[in-house]
Amino acid sequence: MTAALIACAHGTRYDEGREVVRALLDVLRDTAPADVEVLEAYVDVHGPFVTDVVAEARARTSDIVIVPLLLSTGYHTEVDLVEAAEGLPIAPALGPHPLLAEILLDRVRAVGAAEGDTIVLAAAGSTRPGAVVDVERVAAMMADAGAPGPIVTAYAAASEPRIPDAVAAARAEGARTVAASYVLAPGHFSRVIEKADADLTSAPIGADPRLATIVWERWRDARRETGAPAPAAPAPAVPAAPAASVPAAPAAPRARWFERLRALVSGPRRRA
Repeated sequence: MTAALIACAHGTRYDEGREVVRALLDVLRDTAPADVEVLEAYVDVHGPFVTDVVAEARARTSDIVIVPLLLSTGYHTEVDLVEAAEGLPIAPALGPHPLLAEILLDRVRAVGAAEGDTIVLAAAGSTRPGAVVDVERVAAMMADAGAPGPIVTAYAAASEPRIPDAVAAARAEGARTVAASYVLAPGHFSRVIEKADADLTSAPIGADPRLATIVWERWRDARRETGAPAPAAPAPAVPAAPAASVPAAPAAPRARWFERLRALVSGPRRRA
């Protein structure tokens, strides 16, 4: 191993959430530059914990970058990862990024969002003020990219407004509501979003291949700041499948993660 990307997710007790993260790790490994190893790590809930992964990687190479598989800045990026890194470069969170806005729009269109619907960009929430700024920037990117209706931001915890309140406020004005699940994988927060009583709720972002583009961009920029020589370019990410369907017979070696994505990313849910 000449270089390592430590891909650090939050961690979840839900098996389907863990499988989606591992499917994303498969995409990253399929698109990695030559001589770059992608290592799995988590900051909370379960291992392999990032502190242990960092220690093991240091025994083999000094060319290490931590890339959070987290959608916004927050306590984990600003405190936990900084402590675990012990001076190693840490890339920014995945969001805000125009590709995330594109993915979210694909998800809400797949669930049936129409002109005039109010889109509630439903994020996990954080006590760190930078997280709210990040989510608001993603909402602005969605609007710039042609969202079918107005967008309001809301949160499952820690920040205001809470998702049920944002849904109720939009409905009180006569609008149909679409909760855009701004979470990576099924788990606690996706369930909170589903229970918020929106008329339509999109699927989590999942192991979308466009995330690989963001991850390698973050890795490249963080690594460049260390003065490390540029590696061979990453392999191109798989073009995104239409949000409403997944190819039935993808070519190897990416068939494995496509099959996982089909089985594990929760589909759109309609309000009963």
